[in-house]
Amino acid sequence: MRRTLRVTPGIGLTWAICAAATAGVIARPFRLPEAVWAVAGAVALLALGLLPVAAGLAAIGKGMDVYLFLIGMMLLSETARQQGLFDWIAATAARGAQGSPVRLFALVYVTGIVTTTFLSNDATAVVLTPAVYAAARKAKADPLPLLFACALIANAASFVLPISNPANLVLYGGTMPPLGQWFASFALPSVAAIVVTYGALRWTERARLVGQCETEIARTPLTLGGKAALTGIVVTAVVLLLASAFDVQLGLPTCIAGVATTLAICLLVRMSPLMVVRDVSWSVLPLVAGLFVLVEALDHSGVIGHVAAWLRAEAADPARAALTAGTLLAFGSNLVNNLPAGLIASTAVAQAQPPRVVVDALLIGVDLGPNLSITGSLATILWLQAIRREGLDVGFLRFLKVGAVTMIPALAAALGTRLLIG
Repeated sequence: MRRTLRVTPGIGLTWAICAAATAGVIARPFRLPEAVWAVAGAVALLALGLLPVAAGLAAIGKGMDVYLFLIGMMLLSETARQQGLFDWIAATAARGAQGSPVRLFALVYVTGIVTTTFLSNDATAVVLTPAVYAAARKAKADPLPLLFACALIANAASFVLPISNPANLVLYGGTMPPLGQWFASFALPSVAAIVVTYGALRWTERARLVGQCETEIARTPLTLGGKAALTGIVVTAVVLLLASAFDVQLGLPTCIAGVATTLAICLLVRMSPLMVVRDVSWSVLPLVAGLFVLVEALDHSGVIGHVAAWLRAEAADPARAALTAGTLLAFGSNLVNNLPAGLIASTAVAQAQPPRVVVDALLIGVDLGPNLSITGSLATILWLQAIRREGLDVGFLRFLKVGAVTMIPALAAALGTRLLIG
């Protein structure tokens, strides 16, 4: 017998507040930061007694590993940016294009893969995007195909490693699978997603990737601080790979690596750490904390319990459950943003304990699905803000046209590859 969810006035109000807060995060009414809406929704739930204060505090505490991970990555990314590392990488890619827009597009795409894999998709969206725009201007190339490459690879490559996307930490509740198990599940699906996304985007933007671009691109030599930042990134990647291999939570090692790299470089170049700290987007931390509270409220309302019940019921046919769940979460992430969608899925998974293939499909959906629209992920929203600062804009429908052609076949390829692995 199927369970039915009885909607009481309290549950209805909880849903309304959660929906309004999520809509605020996505749409940013009055140009207020995303964190304002998430925190306002959380405060409203607690103030109205719809969620016990103790439960709200416990929900915030659940995100500790995610907060530490984000702190470390943001410090590392901002330090690298200030030391000119990303500008140097972008200029190197522009010089390597040798006058070919197609080659420049491919080099930017590869740079995005590396940045996303080892620094997370948010770094690609926030830090690499302005550098790529600057490189496009220097090369006198059409920037839009290159900027789309930044946006899409930020999500398509975000499950190469556990560290490639904070949503990975969210979905697995902060306890990542060992690195060997991760590669067994996601190595081939990641390759499928990256290759199909590249081919589809290359075909979609073919009319803009014609002619020649500049061959003489000025490139400022990498400074001592830039070299140190590159070293810090490499060391951090190695530390996180080792932590993942030994099934150690990633948040604390990431935070320590980010803080240590920042302090070391500041001492090396005689710069105050405050110059880095003041430019970090700290609002992402209360944003994530607020979203954890919203999801906890949904759990108390019974919604997530029904999602978990559905997962348990579908577990008899793991392949069908994985395909259905991954696809629904991929498209659903564009309705509510993939961070709250991932939190809901994570809580449901913790209750239902479905087969691993189902959890893996959910992760593919929550990571890759946001390539459909500009509302899909925090990284894509940050990418949009970055290009607006450069005087460009991409509307919802413009992105959707590109996203539909790229995300849907990439999702099918990634999920299909994961199911073939078994």
